[in-house]
This record gives sequence, C-alpha cells and structure tokens, in this order.
Amino acid sequence: MTRRDFIEKTGSASYLTMLGFGLIPEAKAEPLNLQRNKANKKIIILGAGLAGMSSAYELIKLGYELTILEARSRPGGRVWTVRGGTTETEIGGITQTCKFDKGLYYNGGAARIPHNHKLSLHYCREFNIPLEIFMNVNEGAYYYSEGTGKLSNKPVKIREIHADVRGYTNELLTKAIDKKALDEEVTKEDLEKLSAYLKEEGDLDIMKKYKGSERHGYKRQGGYGEQSPELASPHLLHDIVESGLFHPAFSNVGEYTFNQQPVMLQPVGGMDALPYAFAQRLEGKIQFQAEVQEIRKTSPGVKIVYKDKTGTVKEILGDYCICTIPLPVLKGITSDLSSDIRRAADFVPYMNTGKIGLQFKRRFWEEDDNIFGGISKTNMDITQIFYPSYNFMGKKGVLKGYYNFHDRALRLGNLSLAEREKVALEQGGKIHPQYKTEFESSFSLAWQKINYSKGGWAEYSESARKRFYPALIKPDDEIYLAGEHTSHLTAWMAGALESANSVVTQIHKRVNAA
Repeated sequence: MTRRDFIEKTGSASYLTMLGFGLIPEAKAEPLNLQRNKANKKIIILGAGLAGMSSAYELIKLGYELTILEARSRPGGRVWTVRGGTTETEIGGITQTCKFDKGLYYNGGAARIPHNHKLSLHYCREFNIPLEIFMNVNEGAYYYSEGTGKLSNKPVKIREIHADVRGYTNELLTKAIDKKALDEEVTKEDLEKLSAYLKEEGDLDIMKKYKGSERHGYKRQGGYGEQSPELASPHLLHDIVESGLFHPAFSNVGEYTFNQQPVMLQPVGGMDALPYAFAQRLEGKIQFQAEVQEIRKTSPGVKIVYKDKTGTVKEILGDYCICTIPLPVLKGITSDLSSDIRRAADFVPYMNTGKIGLQFKRRFWEEDDNIFGGISKTNMDITQIFYPSYNFMGKKGVLKGYYNFHDRALRLGNLSLAEREKVALEQGGKIHPQYKTEFESSFSLAWQKINYSKGGWAEYSESARKRFYPALIKPDDEIYLAGEHTSHLTAWMAGALESANSVVTQIHKRVNAA
C-alpha cells in the first residue's frame, strides 16, 4: 500500500496512525561520536542537571577524570518529579512535604518530549527508559473564560469552540469571494475583530500577508551554537492543492508549534527517570549538597571553592570547568568569569513560572467529563489544568492544578502555600465543581523561589540574544558554560543536552590539539 493509497482508503489519519505507518519520520538518535584519544585532563562540572550529567557521561566514555559538584541532594535540577515524600523549602518559605499516594506524581519541571528532539530520545533509547504518550492536546477538555458574554463563566468544550470558529472563519472567507455578500453579513466592527483574529490564526505579518512562520518549520533548527534558527520557505498554495494536501485527512489537526505536538512523549513513572539514569551511571562522581562559593582561574586551570554538606569549605583543582549553573544563581557566586559573562548573568531574565499538583479521591475528569489527558485553558490566574496521561482508569489521580507564567506566576508564587492551594481549588472548581468534595492534598512550587534555580528558564528577548548570548557560548579561558540558557532551545531538555555535547566536543578537540 502506498502512502497515497493509505490516505485515500482511510479518508482520515490520526497522528499516531500516521506515525505508525511511517508517514511522519521518527526522531533518529544522534549520539556523540568522538575518537577516544588523549584525555589526560581533569574536568570539574558544576551542576548535576542534564547538561552537567550528560557532559560527564560523555567525558567518561572518552577517558577523562572528573568530579560533579551539585548543590541539591538529588540529580536533575529542573527535571524534577514530585511524588510522595518529596520535600522542598522555597527561598523565604517553609518546608512542604508531598503527601501523594504511592504511584501518583506530577512533573514539577520538564514534562514532555517532542518527537523532533532527537538527543532527548537518543538518551532514553540508550538507557532503555520506557516512554508513553503525553496527551498535549485534547479537544474534549475545556475553555473557561471569565467575562460577560453568553459563553463566559462556564466550561465549554474546546472542540465546540474550535469547530464553530473554523466554521465561521471558512464561511467568512467563502463569502469574501463575493464582496456583496460579505458587505451584507458583516458589520465594520465585526470585520475588524475577525480580521485581527485571522491575522493571529494565520500568523500573518503586519501587512496581513503570509510569508511563512515557525509553524511551518525550519531550514536550520535552533540548538547550540552561534547560528540562529532559519525558517524554511512556505510551500506555494498551488503546490499544496495539487499534491492532495487539502484531503480531509489533513484537516482539523490539533494545535501545535514546531516543538509542541498534539501527541508527545514522557518517561513511564516520571520525567526524573532520565536524570536518575545518568546519575546511576555516574556513581561516585557526583558530590551532592556541595554548594559552590567561588569559581577561580589558576591560569592555566581552575579552582572551585565549595561548601560540603557538613558546612566545611573545600577546594578542588582541575584543568577545565563546565559550569551549568543557571544565570540567576551564577550571578551571586564570586568568580573570575569574564565581564561579558557576568553581565549576561545580571541581565538575561528568567521566566517566573509555577505549578501545583492536586491529588483527588477519584479521577472525576475521566469518570464524569470523559477527559483522558490533555489541557484545559482559562484566562484565570491558574492559566491551565493538565490532566495526567498515565494510570488511566485508576482510582485516584493527581492533576496539575495550574501551570502559569509571568505576572500570574509571580502573583501566585508570592502567596503562602495554603493560599496557593485555595486559589487553585476556587478557580479550578469553576471548571470542575467536583474539586470541593474530591480534593485530598497539594504540593506547589514557584520556580523563581526554588533555590539553585531561581527561575524556570532563560527568557531571551531578541536584543538580549544578540547582546548577551555570544559570550555564553564561548570558552572563558578553561571555563565553558552549558545548559538550556546556552542554546536556542531554552526551556527544553534538548537544549541542555545539545549544549553539553557541544562543550564536550570543544574540550576534547582542544585537549587533543594541544
């Protein structure tokens, strides 16, 4: 059966079906491929997040001696799964301990893997980490808009809004062919509002022209390095029609951008399966609860001053250092780093973002609302409700009761733990009245208040990327920086992993060129 035959015979094809039939290319593994030559140097790695541990993992393969200093008592950094027994004390806050039942959890940091993040999938393959589906889009979930309209202040199925908006939009576009009909049916005010909507929906430019966008894809993807991402040119409309891409199989697809797809992936049992797989292979190389105090150059080489778990101040010497410490934390550490790096640490902003996990006695979203995975969205402070894509049909469950950003995250993050819980229950209860009777416990976090992170991810503006980013991807004598903030894939595990692979390559080539 040819691809054309398949599409013609089925009439429509789901994302998973098309992936299974090979109509969508899989993400091929691209492991680091370096020759094991000279490796007679000691590397000190600051941070046991994905960038630090993947750097160490690859360097050990090449024969290097190394030590990882990690301030936390666990590996993973912002790849963090919250489950029963998890404890956290936010900056200026009180200690909270998670009370979720065994087997229930939510991912407090990274939560999903796109099929086009090849390096993330490569390490899952290499470590035999089983993956399962993460439902990123579910048209059976809800929109909830606080306002004054007929559809405001009540949950409305996403599919209803999508279907109606698409229907009216296509009706408008059809009538636009006949200007007389358009003039009769649409007022000037309505036309202006619809025009603004179509501009956003179609990703049009200021002249209301479509010239391609990141929704189409990239000629060169963003990753580690000096080159910025380059958009691919759009296909001609005539070519799309003539190629059969207006067939119903391609209509009404879910919402997605290049790094977000309707169906994504997640490790079975929690996203922290990946950092713990690295940590297992780095046994004896990681010193936990080792808080870096100073980063010094010894010309050549480096000296790191740190405080161990007993509070004792110690020093460690090395030939090279890979620093993966997030910039808001790095700027508070005394160092010999270049003025350009210190300036970047001072001025590159990080995202304010927060989450809360809510455990309920029963999975009412499945039992009562027929929602299995996916996300409900609202204009309230909670912003989103994530439904778990695991343990379907189980007795109990944990919802991600909010996942918010910017001012909303700052506002909720400044509340007490009890107040955050109250807001999540009150606002989420407007979408799901079952909250009131089914709720059991919560665990919330505000990343801007999480020690050793102080933010969700680097949030570059275009000007900040041009001004500060170049200094972060250049070696500062024997010090190299790695992490999602040194990539074009900020906020993604792949950004950390790609930056680590690049730094390992740079160091290994430098050692062998000496």
